[in-house]
Amino acid sequence: MKYQLRNTMLDILIRIEKDHGFSNLLLNHELKQRQFNEKDERLLTEVVYGSLQHQMTLDYYLSKFVKSKKKLDVWVQPLLRMSFYQMIYLEKVPDHAVIHESVEIAKQRGHQGIASFVNGVLRSLQRQGVPSLTDIKDPIERIAIETSHPEWLVKRWAEMYGMETTAKMCRNNLEHHPLSIRIQPLRTCREEVMQELKESGIESRPSIFSNQGIIIEKGNIFRTTLLKEGKITIQDQSSMLVGEMLAVESGMHVLDSCSAPGGKVTHVAEKMQDQGIIHAFDLHVKKIKLIDEKASTLHLTSIHAQKGDARKLASKYEKESFDRIVVDAPCSGLGVINGKPEIKYEKSKEDIQRLAKIQQDILNEVIPLLKENGLLIYSTCTVDKEENNQVVRQVIENHQDIYIDFSFRDELPKELQDAPGWSGEGLQLFPQDFHTDGFFLTRLKKIR
Repeated sequence: MKYQLRNTMLDILIRIEKDHGFSNLLLNHELKQRQFNEKDERLLTEVVYGSLQHQMTLDYYLSKFVKSKKKLDVWVQPLLRMSFYQMIYLEKVPDHAVIHESVEIAKQRGHQGIASFVNGVLRSLQRQGVPSLTDIKDPIERIAIETSHPEWLVKRWAEMYGMETTAKMCRNNLEHHPLSIRIQPLRTCREEVMQELKESGIESRPSIFSNQGIIIEKGNIFRTTLLKEGKITIQDQSSMLVGEMLAVESGMHVLDSCSAPGGKVTHVAEKMQDQGIIHAFDLHVKKIKLIDEKASTLHLTSIHAQKGDARKLASKYEKESFDRIVVDAPCSGLGVINGKPEIKYEKSKEDIQRLAKIQQDILNEVIPLLKENGLLIYSTCTVDKEENNQVVRQVIENHQDIYIDFSFRDELPKELQDAPGWSGEGLQLFPQDFHTDGFFLTRLKKIR
């Protein structure tokens, strides 16, 4: 029933706004709980993500039709947003159906007066269309409203990277990025998996980021048995660079200081042929369980996951205990806005400053644990220089026995060697470069 579908959309949007829930987790939960058909699943996902991705634009449009200053119930604005989104952005959903069902939901949740209000706003949009954004003269404000990114964030990125890169990044955050998967090479090969995908009606192509990577161009990977069989795992292409650039060998001792949910550490284990020892840490017991589950599904035994604060690991191990260290640091997540659009509305400058301090503290703590000639990968899924370039510069200043090992650039595919985001601190991948997450990566090497 469509009322149930649209009520579910509304419930998810309310929980994201009111309780700061994560869109991907809430969506996955609802899809598992309810028996929607494939078409309705697609519409539910599209409307929830679309309403979040375009939230500021939708609110700008709404402000032209909602003149009343009276306080509305908490569900009314999300209902209007998702209705506006469907009427403005979705061609296959007829306006009359959206209006009818939105009014019915308003009757169920409120009263005849609020239903008439919702009806009047949506009918006005249908008659008049949306107002032009060209009236917004300030370029920062216009990009902010056009792409639904907070103005402070657009201004910050423009100062870091210039208006052109910022505008492209903001617009790309509204686009669909293809799903990518990583094969488990100890159980299968890329050609075999791609053949199985083809037989299942799924279109795919190999990734340039990793010889284990596959990009899904069309089809639903979750309708195959490949994940359950441990032949593949879901991982963004950009994240695969950590395992690729760590240059591990079988038998090594490796530390992954911030490991959950386990995508990168399982990749490292595969690169080591599952021979050696990987100590994987996370701050939360629940997240340790995620690492164990992923390792178990992929049939990997070299990973020893345990609870621990990455800022306090030096007391657990002797100096120079590890051949390789991964610091995939907690960060603002501003590189994954495409998949988690609520992030852009929730983060602040203060969050970035706080996280940059944590990132420095982790690096300062684990660098003494790296052996001579050992390698350390520092990565984040953000595009903010304070968390990336500035953190690396500060750590290099603090540790005279560490330098940036830029030879990793030569180990990358030609397309990545020529990426526009190279700096004196490492590689910044912007989401528009390869339609991946925004991601920062550098490799540090220990010397005497």
